[in-house]
Amino acid sequence: MALLLPILAFITGLLLAQTSLSETIKPVLSAWLARLLIPVVIIYNMVFYQPGSLSLMLFSFGSAFLIFFAYLALFKDRLLALCVSYTNMGWLGFPFAMALFGPQATAPIVALYIGMSLFGNAWAVTAVTTAPQSKLSILKKVLTSPPCISIFCALVLRLLGAQHIEHPAIHWVYEVAKFAMTFAGMCVLGMWLRRTRVHLKDLIYSTKAQAFKVVCGLILCGLTYRFLPIPNISQQIGVMFLMFCLPPAANIVALETHYQGTGRSAAYIASGTIVSCVCIAIYAVFLHLYF
Repeated sequence: MALLLPILAFITGLLLAQTSLSETIKPVLSAWLARLLIPVVIIYNMVFYQPGSLSLMLFSFGSAFLIFFAYLALFKDRLLALCVSYTNMGWLGFPFAMALFGPQATAPIVALYIGMSLFGNAWAVTAVTTAPQSKLSILKKVLTSPPCISIFCALVLRLLGAQHIEHPAIHWVYEVAKFAMTFAGMCVLGMWLRRTRVHLKDLIYSTKAQAFKVVCGLILCGLTYRFLPIPNISQQIGVMFLMFCLPPAANIVALETHYQGTGRSAAYIASGTIVSCVCIAIYAVFLHLYF
């Protein structure tokens, strides 16, 4: 049943992509995801804080940096290094995490998403442009990003004692936001993939990049599990590894187009999404067989 909603939403997106409505609906759903639904989920989980969230944020942020520089050192391409390290935690991370691990995955995936979003806002522009970025402009971009604003809102609410409020309406809004977030994310994915052409060479590259990410994920998750005292890590390690199965973040192509005037990453994002869905399906089978 947990997989049914993402599948139905994805099929809905594929069907909508064949109509003229898709060009109107897609940006609206994307805006709702980034500016409303995901912030609501972040604020709820940070107000009703669970131990280990800060550690997961640092893990996500640090892992993205390590993978970026490892790939850059090997292949000397900053844009492709960004595609490998900056993953789509918003549209796909949330729906897949809840489909594979259930509602208990919400808190860890929120923490991982915040860390990845901070990496993207702090480093993505630097990676796609040769023009120097001032520390002040980078800091301003990070602080005004939806995840950071959500964290500040949550901190204010905690200081006001909101974590002690037990009102059904609060939890109802949260459940509705989770449902809508999953549906909107997978629906946008369906509309987006239906309109994108992918060639064999793109799939071959994305398969190699995915293998690189998975190997990095196995190493980093293994070392973290063995040596870092993250609370409840045995319940969260599966969600942590899922981060390395996700495709490149979709907004990379927008940044590349703006700063470089090219769209080279679009094919990698599309093919990476297809390869990632196959990788996640294999991961889901592994979880079902062994856990």
